[in-house]
Amino acid sequence: MRTNEELAGRERDAWLGLVALTQLLPPVLDGQLARDAAATHYEYFVLSRLAEEPDRRMRLSALATATNASVSRLSHVITRLEARDLVRRMPCEEDGRATNAVLTDAGVAMVAEAAPGHLETVRDRILGALRPEQVEQLADISAALVGAIDPARRPSDACAAIVDAAEGARASA
Repeated sequence: MRTNEELAGRERDAWLGLVALTQLLPPVLDGQLARDAAATHYEYFVLSRLAEEPDRRMRLSALATATNASVSRLSHVITRLEARDLVRRMPCEEDGRATNAVLTDAGVAMVAEAAPGHLETVRDRILGALRPEQVEQLADISAALVGAIDPARRPSDACAAIVDAAEGARASA
């Protein structure tokens, strides 16, 4: 990429396309989850991440990192989810100074009920719009961009179940 010059040609197209995608995608995901689960995409993402843990619990600080949020933002979301009995806060057994978020049975049920519609939206609106080789390219591009922004993280670190389901959709395409 050139430096100290305006973006032009395909660089400009790529950048503006990415900006448009980052603006258009959240309302699509939020809209589907609001209809199917009365949740935002981020709330579902938090619940999904907890559902992947063997004991359905995670330290708030680790959960914030895993979901790309500040501890403050996550705390507000956990408070909303607690009010709906989807999670509860509990002292961390390993470190009494830390707090865990624990997915309740109602939270497990909500994730299970919302997952099919969420994955259908991902397949229909995102992966289904791409040819199989473009899905491969998107996976490579996402990994490269995430690696450039946060070298310690991979896209799949955030939510393995969603990535696995997306890969299953790609394999069946």
